[in-house]
Amino acid sequence: MAKKNYLVSNSTFITKAAFPVIDAHNHLWGNWQVEKVLRTMDEVGVISYCDLTGNVRIEFAGGGYVITPGNISDFFVNCSEKYPGKFYCFTMSNFAQPTKKPLFDDPKRFVVEFIETLNNHVQQGAKGLKVLKELGLHYRDSSNTLINCNDPRLFPIWEEAGKLKIPVLIHQADPAGFFEKVTPDNEHYESLKKYPSWSFVDPKYPRKIELLERRNDLIRQHHNTTFILPHFANYAENISYVSRLLDEHPNVYIDFSARLDELGRQPYSTREFFIRHQNRIIFGADMPANLECSSEMYRAYFRFLETYDESFYSPDYDGTFERSRWPICGIGLPKEVLKKIYYENILKIIPSLKIDLKEYLPKN
Repeated sequence: MAKKNYLVSNSTFITKAAFPVIDAHNHLWGNWQVEKVLRTMDEVGVISYCDLTGNVRIEFAGGGYVITPGNISDFFVNCSEKYPGKFYCFTMSNFAQPTKKPLFDDPKRFVVEFIETLNNHVQQGAKGLKVLKELGLHYRDSSNTLINCNDPRLFPIWEEAGKLKIPVLIHQADPAGFFEKVTPDNEHYESLKKYPSWSFVDPKYPRKIELLERRNDLIRQHHNTTFILPHFANYAENISYVSRLLDEHPNVYIDFSARLDELGRQPYSTREFFIRHQNRIIFGADMPANLECSSEMYRAYFRFLETYDESFYSPDYDGTFERSRWPICGIGLPKEVLKKIYYENILKIIPSLKIDLKEYLPKN
């Protein structure tokens, strides 16, 4: 819990974002509390919401989350058909599997079935492919060998996404502290105590830099496929690293979901980065939108992007304000940059959204 702060500083209350917002990184978890999410969206100016895990059910349990396969048609019935334009989804295709059993026995058969499922889901309306961090950390084959994201056996999957002209949003690695000992001097100590399954200090897991290098190799090998790297390419502790990554790989975009705390403690470097790479950044929250405090969660994002407010607090990973690691500062972006981040860049990646959201987008 943050200590009492006696600082007298400016506090800007933002009811709605300066421009329409597309939340391009979030989840409904297969629970379909759609009306609660819609109320939050309307309150803060989010015009559309991406459920990245449209064919998965995710439940928080055992100090983390458990994934089980779902039916993507449930998303279309509960969301996009009821509320046209307000929701769209990605699919995990056949990566939507629990981690306690081998991902595949026969890799060739797995890839063929994966591509068949992917095509089917895209035909139904899925806008992209989502890959959770289980690939590279947990998934193993029938010989108990860890499956890396750049495993050559998976090569056809990434090529197929390029042919279908859909983006691949792939999560690899996590904050640096998640790979270090869970001790009080770890800046993520409280998070790791609350969610112990997020700790990857055990030597059985690859190191953070290994995961990032494998991801970068994957991107390099599939330059005709568009990749979205969430959570500031999962290296918000090293802005110059991410800047070089974008310079070297034109097929890459990033979002900054669940990284306000990391970026807000280095506002000068962050602002410079956002302006330099303004055409490559998309908005996403990756925090629940069905809670009583969800409107305040979004407003913290808007305050960070739109103001120069100092020493305020961002929401925790679970979207609440029950605990904060440190205060952050806003980066006061120009309006032309805000427009790109809030909605224009994701429309560039997924052009069909322009049609779906025609009535919600500015007319100019």
